[in-house]
Amino acid sequence: MDGRDADVTEELTELATEAYVVGFPLVLDLEQVVRFTGHGIDGVPPAPFNSFAHERRLPRPEDAAVSADPDILFSIAQVDLGAGPIRLTVPAAVERYHVLQFVDAWTNSFAYLGTRATGGHGGEFLLLPPEADMPAAEPATERDGGTEADAPRPRAIRFPTRVATIVGRWAVDGEDDLPAVHACQDALVLTPLGASPAEGVPLVPAEASEALDFFEKLRTWSQAFPPAERDQPALDSYAPLGLLSPYPLTEQPDSVRDALETGYALGKEALESALRPVGVDVDHWRVDLHVFDYNLDFFEVGAIDAPEWKVPDPRTRYAHRATAALGGLWGDHAYEVAEFTTEEDADGEPLTGEHSYRLRLRPTPPVGAFWSLTMYDLPLHHLVPNVLGRYSVGERTHGLEYDDDGGLTITMSADRPTDEKAAANWLPAPAGRFRPILRLYVPGDEVLDGRYRVPAIERIA
Repeated sequence: MDGRDADVTEELTELATEAYVVGFPLVLDLEQVVRFTGHGIDGVPPAPFNSFAHERRLPRPEDAAVSADPDILFSIAQVDLGAGPIRLTVPAAVERYHVLQFVDAWTNSFAYLGTRATGGHGGEFLLLPPEADMPAAEPATERDGGTEADAPRPRAIRFPTRVATIVGRWAVDGEDDLPAVHACQDALVLTPLGASPAEGVPLVPAEASEALDFFEKLRTWSQAFPPAERDQPALDSYAPLGLLSPYPLTEQPDSVRDALETGYALGKEALESALRPVGVDVDHWRVDLHVFDYNLDFFEVGAIDAPEWKVPDPRTRYAHRATAALGGLWGDHAYEVAEFTTEEDADGEPLTGEHSYRLRLRPTPPVGAFWSLTMYDLPLHHLVPNVLGRYSVGERTHGLEYDDDGGLTITMSADRPTDEKAAANWLPAPAGRFRPILRLYVPGDEVLDGRYRVPAIERIA
């Protein structure tokens, strides 16, 4: 190999490494879309395109789910608008916290419905494919009990990509509340307005290696689901890798396929090494308020179009988007739910069930919906089995005893406290190391601008 050939090989490898990072969110997302329609995900069973599947029971420690939320049930739908618009019926949930988050194929969260965004009264929405015109009116149906003349026009939500995911979350107040949540879930309906079946995600035959399989998916799916206009030049720059070609990568020369193999390995290593807690440390809590702020282009109902919720630099944004997908696919913006995590006490020592701790919240977190503190073990991040069957403590927990000044002191320990008040406010911990997560649903402005600070966890024994 002469010097020029070596330079070309290096250039192709660098290009493939960059393509891996830029294309990773699309490939991971659509892999999970396909997986969901065939097998379901965690506690949510599978469902075909354009229909919802629902999580029906609260998560338990034996489920061995990572960072499961014991206060929420999920409803998920994979939506395909290839055959035209779809009508979405959202039930009235009144005071119950709920959110429907819309995520496109490139993992942009582009719309929100629910408590924060649209209130608890529900309604009808028209889901439109990219570039579609808004219909003058939607025909009435027998279910409406009306005529075409008096049919209300539903609010439109335009999708950036033909296929997207709706992730619904419903607050649950314990086992006795499940029937009411199930009723809300069952009233959540997608009604295609056309007769054609869903096209779905293009099938990509398995390739000879993991690397070529990834890039063949990227080649096929990036052409089927174009990115935002601002991101198209990045994809166009990968033409030397065959990623814009109508032909499979097996028809590319050995030099290109070798570069794809090496670039895949380098890109994967870089991405996995970058997967670490993001945000800032405040009083020994890791505060992640901007992990999903890479959407710059698509803002439908409920999505906030403001500079403080955007990462403008392209290279930073691509890396940010890839690590967010790897660490928390389909996670929502912090203005919908803010999370605080920690593995250490006020002295910087690891939290462990060998000791007892307290967290004094004064005042309790300012939220528009509710807050909860959930206990997880380490290193698996599973819920912790305990005699109470209590996996989180929050403002909706029955029987808590508040301090005289209105604050709340939560005790975390492996053994039940002997003091009655501490026992009432007890969040059981495992015998070994643990990691609590504080979730604030619809956090107040004081949380988002940093004025509200969660105090460090104090060791008391």
